Amino acid sequence: MVCGYLRGVSDVSGKRILLASPRGYCAGVDRAVDAVEKALDLYGPPIYVRKEIVHNRYVVQTLSRRGAIFVEETHEVPEGARVVFSAHGVSPQVHEEAAQRGLSTIDATCPLVTKVHKEAVRFAKQDYDIILVGHEGHEEVEGTYGEAPDHIQIVGTPDEVDNVVVRDPEKVVWLSQTTLSVDETMETVRRLRERFPMLMDPPSDDICYATQNRQEVVKTIAPQADLMIVVGSANSSNSVRLVEVALDAGAKAAYRIDEAAELDLAWLDGVETVGITSGASVPDILVREVIERLQSLGFGEAEEVRTRTETITFALPRNLRQALKREGADAEDATGRRTPGPDHTC
Repeated sequence: MVCGYLRGVSDVSGKRILLASPRGYCAGVDRAVDAVEKALDLYGPPIYVRKEIVHNRYVVQTLSRRGAIFVEETHEVPEGARVVFSAHGVSPQVHEEAAQRGLSTIDATCPLVTKVHKEAVRFAKQDYDIILVGHEGHEEVEGTYGEAPDHIQIVGTPDEVDNVVVRDPEKVVWLSQTTLSVDETMETVRRLRERFPMLMDPPSDDICYATQNRQEVVKTIAPQADLMIVVGSANSSNSVRLVEVALDAGAKAAYRIDEAAELDLAWLDGVETVGITSGASVPDILVREVIERLQSLGFGEAEEVRTRTETITFALPRNLRQALKREGADAEDATGRRTPGPDHTC
């Protein structure tokens, strides 16, 4: 499907916009944001959210205006209150703290992150040394690490591989954060395998389908782009990676912005072709505003460049689904399938 603002091709000026597809909201983000919105509708404000529900400033501000209260740690939530855990996941310790405080929890962890958590638990039970490729301090990495801290080492870059020490080189497995650069992760794994030839791969790819798809279409657009604009927040790992991917793939310049107001006119000097994409936590309204801003400066209609069509959706958290059903709310069909929100990327 082509979004409503894709009405044609570039104008006679030759200044064109190449719009990446897929882009924006992935299934896990759509589910998490929907979970907070449904909880606010069902229970009324306040609904507490541990950390940012997803890494996007606009989303957090919008939900805050509706009555969501974002906190950094579980102890900031009043005893007995209702709290949503973010899409990035939490450690078992956080679940324990919530239970001790009598909190009603809604776990909006992306199912693809939950998969990595389960892999970590399984390999730890089998007494493997686990190399977790990811960025130390990122919420997703903290949550996965918390599943098996005695078995996991975090490796952030290929250069850190030399510091890895394992007990048995024949019992080593690697897992990864879901939002990394595919190319850099594979380079890290290559270097790990040089050191540990018996290194085991995860049962299935840990880098999520949406991260890979967004990087793939950027690689297609970048060689044609004088400028690549990535819409996304600074703390969004996958958005930051898209800038790096664009530059590596041949874009002459690439910048990340949160919104159209941050577009620097100096970037457009001599630019004929602008590529636009957005990170997996970005609602499409922010992309539309960037397109409108560029069109006001003489660029033509956006031309969609599609490399994949995404159809994945995830059911809402079970306890929220059950509560909605009791109240007669029609959140999803009998199979758990959901219709993505109205601002889900086309």
